[in-house]
Amino acid sequence: MKDTSQTGICSRREMKMEEQGLLIVLSGPSGVGKGTVRKHLFDHYNNDFDFSISMTTRLKRAGEVDGVDYFFKTKEEFEQYIKEGKLLEYANYVGNYYGTPIDYVRETLDSGQDVFLEIEVQGALKVKKRMPEGIFIFLSPPDLEELKTRIKNRGTDSPEVIGQRMEKAVEELQLIKYYDYVVENDSVDEAARKIRSIIESEHLKVERNIDRFSKIIEEMK
Repeated sequence: MKDTSQTGICSRREMKMEEQGLLIVLSGPSGVGKGTVRKHLFDHYNNDFDFSISMTTRLKRAGEVDGVDYFFKTKEEFEQYIKEGKLLEYANYVGNYYGTPIDYVRETLDSGQDVFLEIEVQGALKVKKRMPEGIFIFLSPPDLEELKTRIKNRGTDSPEVIGQRMEKAVEELQLIKYYDYVVENDSVDEAARKIRSIIESEHLKVERNIDRFSKIIEEMK
């Protein structure tokens, strides 16, 4: 029997070079588990997309690595990026800046490769205005009490900051209407599975494949 596995891989790569990559944006309230779900998705699935690392001025938490979890910058460094127009989006959240370097995202999408962003809600809505063709997924908590428990258990925030985060979470939950999908993070594994299914479904949409099949039809004629 002829081995077609390598042929299939090559064909897929050739197709990707002809297509624009998908921009996948995952966001939700602080403490909902965006980083945990994203890491599980990358560790347990054969993903065919690149992770765009965000930039922030907040302090590093235990176990986080610069250039892996975030690019950690000073306030002055971050504001220089803003002045030079080098950010796709940025927001000031509870006293800290968060943002996405723009060059990497555009270059990767133009090459046909998917890009995965894990960002705050403010930032996600700014990206939606600039790149509405993206896939926007809102990660929600099972309920607000569970969200408060998760924030407390991190042990990194004062009671005052926890209160600010909870007030902000209530505001952000009302913005779900601007997203394409909502996934409840009751189980990390289940949330990651659903997000992977969403991405696979988006790739199968007729609008993303019509040009390729039109070429096949023309060749058959």
